[in-house]
Amino acid sequence: MIEKCTFGSMVIAQQTYQSDLMIYPDERVKDHWRRAAGHRLTFADIEDLAASKPDVIVAGTGIYGFMRPKEDLAQILASQGIELVAARTKSAAKEFNRLKQTTKRVAACFHLTC
Repeated sequence: MIEKCTFGSMVIAQQTYQSDLMIYPDERVKDHWRRAAGHRLTFADIEDLAASKPDVIVAGTGIYGFMRPKEDLAQILASQGIELVAARTKSAAKEFNRLKQTTKRVAACFHLTC
């Protein structure tokens, strides 16, 4: 579960992260996550996350929402049976926590700054 989310910081299981990160369905966290095009989220940026076979990927688009999923990303993921939920990071963190309380396999990627 995500315990706290502020500009540039996220606390998960009492561990503080200060770089963009991905959370896999097995609760493994990969920090220092980078995208090829900065504020553009593409399938290539989360291909490894999609390969973990989640039901849902929650994408935190930044505190101010500056990171944008590429127009075809939701469709690409849907073709693999994966739902994409993209929202500003604080809202996305709340949605991630809510979904973790269900039977769905949930993964996430979070841009922690702008």
